[in-house]
Amino acid sequence: MSAVLPPAQGGGVLDTVAVAQADLKSGGGFWRDVFRRLRRNPAAWFGAVIVLLFLLVAALAPLLAPYPERALPGTEYITPTSIPGIGEIDGFPLGLDRFGGDVLSKLIWGAQASLLVGVVSTALGLVGGMLLGLLAGTFGGWVDTLIMRIVDIILSVPNLLLAVSIAAILGQTPSAVMIAIGASQVPIFARLLRASMLQQRSAEYVLSAQTLGLGRGRITMSHVLPNAIGPVIVQGTLTLATAVIDAAALSFLGLGGGRPETAEWGRMLTYAQNELAIAPQLAFLPGICIAVTALGFTLFGEALREAMDPRTRAR
Repeated sequence: MSAVLPPAQGGGVLDTVAVAQADLKSGGGFWRDVFRRLRRNPAAWFGAVIVLLFLLVAALAPLLAPYPERALPGTEYITPTSIPGIGEIDGFPLGLDRFGGDVLSKLIWGAQASLLVGVVSTALGLVGGMLLGLLAGTFGGWVDTLIMRIVDIILSVPNLLLAVSIAAILGQTPSAVMIAIGASQVPIFARLLRASMLQQRSAEYVLSAQTLGLGRGRITMSHVLPNAIGPVIVQGTLTLATAVIDAAALSFLGLGGGRPETAEWGRMLTYAQNELAIAPQLAFLPGICIAVTALGFTLFGEALREAMDPRTRAR
């Protein structure tokens, strides 16, 4: 389950104002201070390096992969009782899979597939959640109550179970996986943006804007929303890690569609189950890729959350 950033308690608004005033006096700004705190955080550097490597591998997959995505160049080396492993055959540094595919190429192409699913599903969840949170935080009253009760009902279902149910209904395709993961993330973004907007509505700059006679829509879009979106950005970074794991889980369960030779980390785990006795590396390698990628997004997201948290910035 994704970790949701809790709203500040107690003097959170006063802390935010104090930090903003300090930034203005020092000639700095909010984002400059965030980047400064990130540069001083070793976990942020470690996470950023992992994320950057993952993005580069995914973007440059056609250049880095020795073989095309669905190529099976090593079929003649495969026998019912033997699958060449790491370094056993020249030209295949990480060995072959059961179908004769180059494992290194599959892992590289799998990074591209995981990036696509993670970004698209997170974007869907972010847009849907922000729309609901914006409506609830702007209008309040019965609109807020209705939206939040619907969100509470959705949140009562475990995240992965909801994604599995939606993917099963939509069909076994990569698009269904993206929609399923994105839909399961909508309530998290909705609640987070609503809470952040409610906190910002009591800030001094909002009261000043109301005194000047500005309308609710203008205050929300020009003042409240830009200042409330920070925690949502942090959650989006953390959700990318969850999306990569959920995508692998759905593919592992056979809901991602595609052919057996399709390069996707979760699907590689699926077909590695029956080969653990003779080729355990077929399960270990994609599993390590999933874990390391999720770790990178999580470390960077947590570091970004700490850097943007007014309770820590005010210290």
